[in-house]
Order: sequence, then structure tokens, then C-alpha cells
Amino acid sequence: MRYAILVIMALLIGAHEARAHAFLDHANPAVGSSLHSPPAMVSLWFTQELEPAFSTVEVTDEAGARVDGGDAAVDASDQTLLHASLKKLAPGTYHVNWRVISVDTHPTEGRFNFEVER
Repeated sequence: MRYAILVIMALLIGAHEARAHAFLDHANPAVGSSLHSPPAMVSLWFTQELEPAFSTVEVTDEAGARVDGGDAAVDASDQTLLHASLKKLAPGTYHVNWRVISVDTHPTEGRFNFEVER
């Protein structure tokens, strides 16, 4: 019986720790998407509210040049949304690199690609 209680407690603590990070929920453009026309903005939604001062996203082209507007910001009305404007994109593959800190101070980061069709 004690063993079962310890297992249940460990699972509950582990579940709490797993929720303590802001993970990417979805994005626009979508992860791995292929688009007919270039987007004007990249938007990323996370599983927790973000700390605006410490959350950023950068978008680069195939050569590594930045193509975002340098204006990454957490949305004032939706603290789970991080967005940045994009310069006029030519056909090609683009890399979205993000690093965020959730309001409970846990950092996460990631990267994904999208393509503008030629």
C-alpha cells in the first residue's frame, strides 16, 4: 500500500513539473508548412503565459540572414502568443528560432522551418 501511495505521489509531482514549462502549442505559419504566398508575420502560441521581457523569436533565411522585423513581442491581450513581423520573403526555406521564459521562470527554446514555394 505504501508503495502505491509513493508511486501516485511521484506521478503527481512529475505531472506538475511537466506543466511548469511553456512549450510550443502551435504556430502560424505552421511547423513544416509549405506556403503559396509569403506570410507577413510569424505567430507562436505556447502552453503557458510568457514573460515578455525574456521571450523572443527570430526568423532567418537559408543563408542565415534575419528576415524578421526585429519586433518580437508577447501579445498584450494573449500572454501565450509571441509574434514578429516579417520582411517581404522570397521563395525558399525559413528557420524560426524561439526562446521563451514562462511566467514561472522556466526557459524553453526550439526551432522549426517553413517554406515559401518557388
